[in-house]
Amino acid sequence: MLPKSEPSTYKETKNFSEFSQLADFSLVNSLKADPQSTNDGNDHKPRPVYSGHYVPVIPIPIPEPKYVAHSSILFEELGLSPDLTKDKKFSSFFSGDIKVADSPINHFGWATGYALSIYGTEYVQQCPFGTGDGYGDGRAISVFEGLFNGKRMEMQLKGGGPTPYCRGADGRAVLRSSVREFLAQEFMHALGIPTSRSLTLYVSGTEIVRRPWYTKGSKYFEPDIMVDNHAAITTRVAPSFLRVGHLELFARRVRSNSHDDAFNELTIIVQHLIDRNYKEEIDPSISFNEKVIKLAYIYRKRLISLIANWMRVGYCQGNFNSDNCAAGGFTLDYGPFGFCELFDPRFQPWTGGGKHFSFFNQPFAAEINFKMFCKSIQPLLLKNKEDIEKLDQIKNDFSKLMEKEMQLIWAKKLGLKKYNATLTNELFNLMVISKADFTIFFRKLSHIPDNISFLKDSFYLPLTEELHEKWNNWLKKWQGCINTSSNPKKISQLMKKVNPKYTWREWMIVPAYEEADEGNYNLIKELQSILSNPYEEQSWEISQKYDRLKPKEYFNNGGISHYSCSS
Repeated sequence: MLPKSEPSTYKETKNFSEFSQLADFSLVNSLKADPQSTNDGNDHKPRPVYSGHYVPVIPIPIPEPKYVAHSSILFEELGLSPDLTKDKKFSSFFSGDIKVADSPINHFGWATGYALSIYGTEYVQQCPFGTGDGYGDGRAISVFEGLFNGKRMEMQLKGGGPTPYCRGADGRAVLRSSVREFLAQEFMHALGIPTSRSLTLYVSGTEIVRRPWYTKGSKYFEPDIMVDNHAAITTRVAPSFLRVGHLELFARRVRSNSHDDAFNELTIIVQHLIDRNYKEEIDPSISFNEKVIKLAYIYRKRLISLIANWMRVGYCQGNFNSDNCAAGGFTLDYGPFGFCELFDPRFQPWTGGGKHFSFFNQPFAAEINFKMFCKSIQPLLLKNKEDIEKLDQIKNDFSKLMEKEMQLIWAKKLGLKKYNATLTNELFNLMVISKADFTIFFRKLSHIPDNISFLKDSFYLPLTEELHEKWNNWLKKWQGCINTSSNPKKISQLMKKVNPKYTWREWMIVPAYEEADEGNYNLIKELQSILSNPYEEQSWEISQKYDRLKPKEYFNNGGISHYSCSS
């Protein structure tokens, strides 16, 4: 688990003019723009983009923007004063009106193209042109890149209007999905898991967009009605937004020899990835081939750690394609995600995900994405046999190292010094049969109970006499493995650091975005506070409200237990 970032000790940025001076646009200054792009960024209709790394695009601001929330934690980390949320230019800029900006901020944002592969199969049919040249950031437009306390961050508007990659859609995000992404990113950070972050959230007072969704209490698998939603823009922040799909797109063009500069474009974007996400770990003086090998090695380590920690907290990405897999090794794209409540290895919140993106299948999905990553950078090794063998070895060792990391995670969750396969598998079987809540069970187990009575509140159904006996037998085996006589208090403390008390429960998030739609943002702020300390014991009132089992009436509810893309 990564430690939380330390608070900033730098001088606070108090107004938009000071904020502007932090700008430093490495991507648009070092990568190549689409040669067919416009000079003014007025480029909002779907079209194929054959070359170049990005397309300049001006966001379309939401009309009558209203402030909903900001991340005080991220503001502090970036050295930003909370007074910035009251600065009219700052609010206008992050609700899409970037024309308010002065130099050195550019008067255009940028969108990027990337490829899609699902479980190693390359797809082009999602592109309206059937070639893969129209697939990418359809409604995500980066508008700022700068240095904050010496760290480079990119800021991207989600819902800022259509780009050439919009595939005919309106380029907007609705308040529902924006609230979810805004809260989820900061919650994941509080859990200690690498992730994109949330800066601000604004909603339009007048713009309404229609989306398919579920009637209240619906048991349908797919949405059954069209719903009017307020358009919103959330700003997500990351060291970069480069995905495996980016490298894949340029590698495909190299293989197909689509244009004369294809190899150079692949080289440039891989070097840019190294500069943006691996600068401190890859020596700039070594050869480019050595950099590529080192990149694969470090990325493998990051990706394996990321997935293991997803599993630790019950997170399921839902749609873990190559285009949703950040090449920097952090969590990206909070659309069809969810957190496991009722323990089920097959848990999958997204109706379009299937078993291949289910909870316990994520390590394998990650391996497939890593293989695509390696396939994409291999052309840069120029058929050097020795280097290719090194890359192949790094790729082939993924599964073994992933399994080892998962064993370490399960051992930590159980307070064990060494992984015990028999004990762990027996536990999973008992949790499934007993209908256990993933988060509540492991947190209660962290207290090192002597018998099953202490755990009874973590089950969705009463235990039979037979299950009582099986659980008590398992607890005896487990306690024998952790050797509680050594220092049970210390073991309990360590377990509580990896087993959060509070988790994301979709049925608790729904009222927040529903109330926000009526102009009441109090519940969003309450959730921000609670989810920012997921490992801590909070007040009795908070515990009674947020540390409890999912009510029966929400099971199998569309929009809560399962959902299509929340858009």
